[in-house]
Amino acid sequence: MFVALVTAGVMAMGPGVVQGGLDAVPAVGAVAEVRDGGRVWRGTSGVAELGTSRAVPVAARFRAGSISKTFVATVVLQLAAEGRMRLDDPVERWLPGVVPNGENITVRQLLNHTSGLYDYKDTLVMPPNAEFYTYQYRTWTAAEQIQRALAHPPVFDKPGSRYDYSNTNYLLLGEIIEKVTGQTYGEQIERRLIRPLGLHGTSMPGTSTYIRGAHLHGYVPKDGGLIDFTEMNPSLFGASGELISTTHDLNRFFAALLGGRLLPARLLDEMKTPGTEGGTYGLGLSWHDTSCKVRVYGNDGDALAYQAYSYATEDTRRQVTVAVTPDFTANPDAAVDAFVDRAICH
Repeated sequence: MFVALVTAGVMAMGPGVVQGGLDAVPAVGAVAEVRDGGRVWRGTSGVAELGTSRAVPVAARFRAGSISKTFVATVVLQLAAEGRMRLDDPVERWLPGVVPNGENITVRQLLNHTSGLYDYKDTLVMPPNAEFYTYQYRTWTAAEQIQRALAHPPVFDKPGSRYDYSNTNYLLLGEIIEKVTGQTYGEQIERRLIRPLGLHGTSMPGTSTYIRGAHLHGYVPKDGGLIDFTEMNPSLFGASGELISTTHDLNRFFAALLGGRLLPARLLDEMKTPGTEGGTYGLGLSWHDTSCKVRVYGNDGDALAYQAYSYATEDTRRQVTVAVTPDFTANPDAAVDAFVDRAICH
C-alpha cells in the first residue's frame, strides 16, 4: 500500500516502482522509508497482525536486532574520542579475568568481529526445538550469555587474524561501557544518541517484553504455522540486538552518524575500515556496493520475529530503511536487497 510521498518533486523512479519492490518482499508485514535529498517516500505492505486486515502503520515500531551494534559501537567510539578508553585497550583492562586470553584481545577486535570468541547465539536452540519457546519471557544476564559462549574454545587462535561474526563481542562491549561510565549501555545510548537526535520511536527496552506505541506484530514458526512472538524479553539479545526503532529514526541516526555529527572524522574513518583485508565490516558498521557501483553503509538485524535493514550513501543523500516481519515462506534478504538497490540506483 502506498502511504505517503513528501517531496518537492516526484522521485525519479516514481512511487509505484518503489511500492512494487516492497510488495515483492515475502513477509507478513513490511514498512519502509526512502530518502533522496529532500524527497521522502514512506510505504507499507501486508498487514500489521495476522488474522486481521489492519494495515501496517507507516510509523510502526519494530525490533531492529543487530542494528543495535552500530549504536553500541558509536558510544564506544565517543568514549574513545573523549579519552576515556582506547580502541586498542585489551579486554583484560576493563573486564579482568572474564575472557580467556583477554590480554591479547582488544576493544577494536570486539567491534570488528576479529576476536575469535565463540558466538553465544550458537549455544541457543531455534525453532522448532521446544526449548526455544521458553525463551519468550525469560530474563538473561550478559554474564550468563558470555559464560555460555566462553565455555567453548575460540573459533581461531590468533585474535585479529580473521573475521568471524560473534554476538558475544557486543555483550562484552556493553559490559565495558558500564565499567567505563558507571551506567548501562542502554542508559548511555539513551543519553548520547536517542535523546539528542530526537529519536522518539527508539528505545532500549532492557527486560521489558512490550513494544510501546504502534508496531508490527512478529511471528516465529511452530507446528507448521506461526505463533505471535511480538512480546518477548529482549535480554535474550542484550547489547547485541535489543534496540526497538522506526524507519524514520534509523534514517535519522545513520544520517547523523555518516554526516559526521556523532564522531570525529578520524573515528568515523576507523568505523568504515574493515577488520580484515577486503572485508565489508568495520567497527559496528557494514557496507556493500549496489548494482550502480554506489557504496552504501549501514547495518541489518535479525531479531527472530523481525528483520531490519538500514543503509545510506556516504554523503547521506540517499537512504533506505526497511523492516519486515518474516512469514518464513522464504528468506526476505534477497528481495530486500533488490529493494535497496532499486531505491539507491533509480
